[in-house]
Amino acid sequence: MNYPLVILFCVGLLHQTARAVRMDKLADNKICGDAECSYVLSMATALDDFIASDCRFINIKKGQMVYVYSKLVPEEGAGVFWSGSVYSERYVHQMGIIGYFPATMVKETHKFAEDTVSIPTTSTDFYCD
Repeated sequence: MNYPLVILFCVGLLHQTARAVRMDKLADNKICGDAECSYVLSMATALDDFIASDCRFINIKKGQMVYVYSKLVPEEGAGVFWSGSVYSERYVHQMGIIGYFPATMVKETHKFAEDTVSIPTTSTDFYCD
């Protein structure tokens, strides 16, 4: 077995995980369709372009469909952010990436979850890779 390659591989993995950065929490609670926030709450259409300010957020383009997975419960004086992923044949490279965006940037078009749960956010909700 080639031990120097194994050591280099392990060092590379450590370097990859060391790049994760804990960001400030955007809210203490969120509303989801289930306890794991794996069900889509609703479908929305982007009303305007939004450019992500950091890796917690996603870029959205006007007219893009957005799957909403959770809605952060805002603190007093804080903005309202939702978590979701975009869908668009034109921007396939963005599909499947989940991140936050301002709720004011989208209009809900279909609600899928009637029953929702409110759960606390954790520090892993706001990690950046």
